[in-house]
Amino acid sequence: MTRIDFGLFDWVDRGTVPMRQLYEERLQLLQAAEAAGFFCYHLAEHHATPLGMAPSPALFLAAAAQRTTRIRLGPLVYLLPLYDPLRLIEEVCMLDQLSGGRLELGIGRGVTPYELNYFGVDPAHTRAIFDEALAVLVAGLTRNRLSFEGRHYRYRDVPMELQPFQRPYPPLWYPTNNPDSVRYAARHGYNFVDLGPAAAVREHVDVYWQVWEEHRRDPNRLNDHVGAPKVGVLREVVVAETDDEALAVARPAYDHLYHSITKLWHDHGDHSIDNLFAWEQATQHATVLIGSPSRVREQIVELIETSGCNYVICSFAWGTLTHQQTLRSLQLFAQEIMPAFSGDAVNANLIDANVSNPAL
Repeated sequence: MTRIDFGLFDWVDRGTVPMRQLYEERLQLLQAAEAAGFFCYHLAEHHATPLGMAPSPALFLAAAAQRTTRIRLGPLVYLLPLYDPLRLIEEVCMLDQLSGGRLELGIGRGVTPYELNYFGVDPAHTRAIFDEALAVLVAGLTRNRLSFEGRHYRYRDVPMELQPFQRPYPPLWYPTNNPDSVRYAARHGYNFVDLGPAAAVREHVDVYWQVWEEHRRDPNRLNDHVGAPKVGVLREVVVAETDDEALAVARPAYDHLYHSITKLWHDHGDHSIDNLFAWEQATQHATVLIGSPSRVREQIVELIETSGCNYVICSFAWGTLTHQQTLRSLQLFAQEIMPAFSGDAVNANLIDANVSNPAL
């Protein structure tokens, strides 16, 4: 089978432990993922919701950069309409320098209208805001002085004293399951992430590569410095010694995650996303992978063959899963699943040795 890279995704959703412990356990999980050979840690940005206890991705990723040395790090995504682009340029440069050039730069408009509204941003206007903010961001990362005149942002001859470690700027990522946005991502060669049933993902992946090929020689492609983009799919994962054990811990944990995902919508009387994330849908379409190592390995083989993706992003820590359950799940995944897709043996002792366990 063609080599498949694996990434780690995290909402840092509110579980049942104190906040300081939550952050520390996530950093330990990140260290374990680095030891296991995961390519990148991708962190979501959410606001005013229990789904996201890291609403400032830069703060958490700065801590992560000091606890790791190899795994790449990045927001998935920075919600561009919520940032002053000039300030974001500085944050991106700092993170890329602090991490030694390990930043993977996810960008997006935001999918939750209620979060945007809390910041006074009209969801109907986010496309125009996003386009301008991205133009400012790229200009500021690639020039010595920044000038920009737009409807939403205006800057005049601002000195760019900070530069990113990676030139011209860190690789760009764009997650979406909107067909028009898939074409946009492909046109610019962004690394692309989808979710949902594998067959539906495959439709988007086929469109992505068709459009990517059509525009691969276009001038001014924003991600042209990335020659081989990752085309990924996101899945929640629970691996245990047996199928029954995995299911027993996953079912209640998923109920908690479902509550976190839908709470903000339900607070506004909106149930439009309920079926998208319901347990029945998730298990029917295998958007959550649960079972013994052999079972999850089979699920990933089917996922890759059906979706056509070359990158699988796994979320191991969510809901009420304990830290030990999450670490064990990742360890089993690294030992018994990843080698089947990379040919690299994983030393479980190495994983354990890289995870400290200070008193919390």
